[in-house]
Parts: sequence; C-alpha cells; structure tokens
Amino acid sequence: MTVSKLKPTAEGRVPFTIPGKEHLFCSTYYKVFGDLSSNAPRVVVLHGGPGGGHEYLLSFAQLWERYGLPVVLYDQIGCGQSTHLPETAGDSNFWQEPLFVAELDNLLDHLNLRDGPGFHLLGQSWGGILASSFAASQPRGLQRLVLASALASMQLSIQSIKMCQKQLPLEMQKIIDKAVQEGVYEGPAFLEAASVFQKTFIIREDPLPAEMVQAFKNLTEDKTVYGTMFGPSVFNCNGSLVPWTSIPRLHNITAPTLVYNGEFDTSGDIGQAPFFELIPRVRWITFPNGGHMCHLEQANGLAERVLTVVGEFLEQHGRRYDSD
Repeated sequence: MTVSKLKPTAEGRVPFTIPGKEHLFCSTYYKVFGDLSSNAPRVVVLHGGPGGGHEYLLSFAQLWERYGLPVVLYDQIGCGQSTHLPETAGDSNFWQEPLFVAELDNLLDHLNLRDGPGFHLLGQSWGGILASSFAASQPRGLQRLVLASALASMQLSIQSIKMCQKQLPLEMQKIIDKAVQEGVYEGPAFLEAASVFQKTFIIREDPLPAEMVQAFKNLTEDKTVYGTMFGPSVFNCNGSLVPWTSIPRLHNITAPTLVYNGEFDTSGDIGQAPFFELIPRVRWITFPNGGHMCHLEQANGLAERVLTVVGEFLEQHGRRYDSD
C-alpha cells in the first residue's frame, strides 16, 4: 500500500501543559494507525528536525498492516498541527530536551500506552536523539527502541555533517564556508551547493517524495524550533542543542535496541558508535547507498528493506533476545 492511501483509524489533540508555563494553552496533534487495544505493543514514532512534523515518517504506519503493530505519530510542540509558539523564538532555555520529554510523557499517559503490551519507540534523526534520552530513564512500558539515523551527541552530529561537506567539490565547500562565515544562506551558488549536499547525503531520492516536501515546508514556514535548537542552517549548528549528549546515559537503556543509518547519511558512523558500544543489547545496521532519509529512498528497494528490518526487529518482542 502506498503512503498516500494510508488512512488513520483515529486522530486528535492532547492538551499539554508546559511545566513552568501553565498560562500557555497548548496541544499535541496525533494520528493512530491500527487498534490501540490490541495485544501488540504500540509503536510511537518521533520525528526529526526539530520541527519537521510527522508526515515524512508516515511510511512506518505500514507496520500495522504488515506486522499487526499499532502506530502513533504526532507533531511535536512548535510544529505541524500542534501548538506553535513563535513568541519563544531564540529562547534557548525554553527549547530544551525536558520540554519534549514532558510532551511525550503526556501523550503516553493520555493514550494509556504504558499499560498492557506497552510501547516501542522509533525516533528518526532529532527524534532518535529524544528517544535515546527518554529510553535512558527506563520509562515504564517501553519494550523496544529503534534509533533511526540518530546521533549520540550534537558534537558528533556537527563533526559528521562536516565530514559529509568535505566530500563535496572543493568549490562548493568554499561557497558553504563563506555562507556560514557571513551568515547569508541564499544566492544561486549557495543554493546549488546546498541542493547537491541534500541529494547526496540527506535524501537520495529525486524528485522529492510529497512527505519530504511537507517536512521542508514545516521547517521553513515556522523556524522557531529549528532555528532556536539547531541553528540557521544544517551547516551551522549554534543553537540550544549544541552541548547536548546522551553518551553518559546510554548504559542505562535496558530495552533491546536497533540502530540504523545510511552509507551516505549525515548521521555518520561516528555518531552511531557510542550507541553500539554503550547500549547493553543493541544491533547496528548501515544500509548501503542510503542517505539520512533512507526510509523514503526507493532505489534498489531500500525503503522496503528499511521497513522490513524495523518490522522484523519489533516483531521479535517477547522472544529470547529480550531476556538475554
């Protein structure tokens, strides 16, 4: 089934009171695919960006039809159909990990996902950063964890992106460096270099899938979250996430974990290695020819392969691997 034909079985908004900001009336938009009352763990999907919205991860809704795993996708605070807070742009104290942990906790409680069969977490990119932090707190009900093109620290992210940039033609590298130095991310030369970078390392699919077009739209129409947390450009990370790291906490993750990235991923191997070295029960797969959005890349059946690897890993819940 194509993503465009997938229809949610439920959708809605969860009231969300931000700790310390009780005067703000916020809500989190979510979609459900499948039956949350089934005996299978629910897969909660965390999108990237920050601020990318849920649409580009809709292909994982197929986990319900193929593996009988109900799927919950949601827009994190500040983007998509959840509450936007443009007045907080630049507030680095506000846009921090605990805000998103509180929102995820609120969603899990509202949908009663901790009880019964519990839930799996699948976090992609920034969503994987959030998922690894959340999993390290050993939340009640968490069964399995998927870290999809995530990163163990922002310093490793910055290094990884720089390593990708150095694979571009030298003239393009100079154009990007000049843009960062001057803080001007526009003009034909820069846009051409950024386009080549995107097609080589971020999403190796042309034309862009509609789901990815929507993600870029979410990021550009309201830059509050991405601009504050990451920075003005993928080539210049100077936001509130810069000091973030999960590395000291990774040994606390008790859920069996699947780590994956692509061969040409901006989330390179240096950002995956700490997950593999420090999470007690972990598998790591690098998909050949894949970029940062390898779950959307159709060449040589890559997207199908990603979905199958994830589905089969989550389907193994309750087997011997979980109790080793």
